[in-house]
Amino acid sequence: MMLSPNQVAAAAEALLAAEARREQIGLLSLAHPGMTLDDAYAIQAAQMEQKLAQGREVIGWKIGLTSKAMQDALGIDTPDSGVLYDDMRFEDGATIPETRFIQPRIEAEIAFVMKAPLEGDVSREDVLAATDYVAPAIEILDTRVLRKDPETGQPRAIFDTVSDNAANAGIVLGQERRAPDAFDLRWVGAIVKQNDTVVATGLGAGVLDDPVTGLIWLARRMATYGQRIEAGQVVLSGSFIGPVECPSGTDIHADYGPFGSVHLRFA
Repeated sequence: MMLSPNQVAAAAEALLAAEARREQIGLLSLAHPGMTLDDAYAIQAAQMEQKLAQGREVIGWKIGLTSKAMQDALGIDTPDSGVLYDDMRFEDGATIPETRFIQPRIEAEIAFVMKAPLEGDVSREDVLAATDYVAPAIEILDTRVLRKDPETGQPRAIFDTVSDNAANAGIVLGQERRAPDAFDLRWVGAIVKQNDTVVATGLGAGVLDDPVTGLIWLARRMATYGQRIEAGQVVLSGSFIGPVECPSGTDIHADYGPFGSVHLRFA
C-alpha cells in the first residue's frame, strides 16, 4: 500500500460525504498518483466500517469490469468488486426517487443468491452447490467521483472506481427464481429497453465466458482480504451490456425471455 491510514480514512470520509450531498469529488488517482488496488480496497473497506456503524447491513457483493471490452478500456486485466447494502435494494417495478442518485446508470446481470458460504479457492461445482437460486437483475450504478478531471481531461481509473465501492448504488431483482443449473447461464441474455427503445442486448457469456466464473474470482479475491461470501447474500455476477444512462424520466425494462424480466423507473 502507498497511502497512509490517515489518507485512506480521509478518502473514505470524502466519498461518504459526496454520496450524502450528491456532489462528486475529484479523482483520487489524480490526488494520489501512486495509489494501488490495495489502497482502493482499503478505502472501500473504511466506508463499509462506517456504514455498518451507522446501522447498514451487508446483503451481498457486486462484481464489475468482467467484460474484455471494459477491461481493455481501463487498461486492466482483472474484474473489481463492491459491497451491496440493505438500503440499495429496490423492488421490481420500483420508481427511484430523483433525489437518490447523482448520475444513475444501469446494467443487466444475473444475480446469484447463496444458501451456503463460499470461501477461498472454490470450483465451478462449489459455486453451483452453494447457490440457492439465480435471478434476472439490474444493477444501478452511480459515481461519487468525477468521470473525468475537468482541467487535465484525465478519466477515472480503476483505483477511483474501486474506492467508490465499484460505482455500486442499487440492485433490483426480478421476481423469477431459477435453479442455478436449470439454464445454461452463458446463453441467458437480455433485451434492454429504455423508454420502449431497445438500447442494449447481451448474453451471459459476456461475463468471463460464464457468469459462474465471476463468483470463483470473487471468492478467491475476498479470501486475500479475510472475507467470504455468506449464506443468504446476493452476488451480482457482472454485466453483459454496457452501462445505460438513466436521466430523470427514464423507464427501464430488461426482458430475459424465459429466464424472467426486471423493470424500474427513474422519477
